[in-house]
Amino acid sequence: MKLVEMQINDFIAVLGSDTPAPGGGSASALAAAQGIALTKMVTELTIGKKKYAEFEDEIELLQKKAKSLQEGLLRAIDEDTEAFNQVSAVFGLPKTTEEEKKARREAMQSALKGAAVTPFSMMEKIVDALKVTQAAVGKSNTNAASDLGVAVLNLKAALQGAWLNVLINLASIKDEMFVRQYRKAGESLVEEGSKIADATYQQILESL
Repeated sequence: MKLVEMQINDFIAVLGSDTPAPGGGSASALAAAQGIALTKMVTELTIGKKKYAEFEDEIELLQKKAKSLQEGLLRAIDEDTEAFNQVSAVFGLPKTTEEEKKARREAMQSALKGAAVTPFSMMEKIVDALKVTQAAVGKSNTNAASDLGVAVLNLKAALQGAWLNVLINLASIKDEMFVRQYRKAGESLVEEGSKIADATYQQILESL
């Protein structure tokens, strides 16, 4: 069964068990999905309201973007665990001969790269989700302003969590060019996303 198809209490139970996956990556994806879902909720509570008629077209566009990001981040919950499972599967490969050892090392490096790219892709979606959330502030239903604030907090935590999952895999990857590329790009996403999150949260806080 896919993680996203579980009951909440079942997912939390397996998350808190001695099974290493799902772990922090899937939890980060869930937090991100919750965040953008809250943003989508606010757009839904704004569309059709006369008070916000001047922003209708923009809010409808944000609603569509939020829906797409929500779907992608939900998929990321399982994608992260699947990437980890690929790494775990390598440990079961034979390592008797030199050829087998070489093949095992290569398989491990490939799996580790996949396990780094998966949360990195999540980070890209999260930054997009933060931009959507920021764009909704001041143009959406003020009765749900606190929900946008919670969305921002979920998204920022998810961004930082996904970054940790990138870093822990980069630490074991031998391809220096790959490591430099993803470390630099990841640092840029964290910086950009954190600035958006902090500014947006402060704007919401001051409006309440």
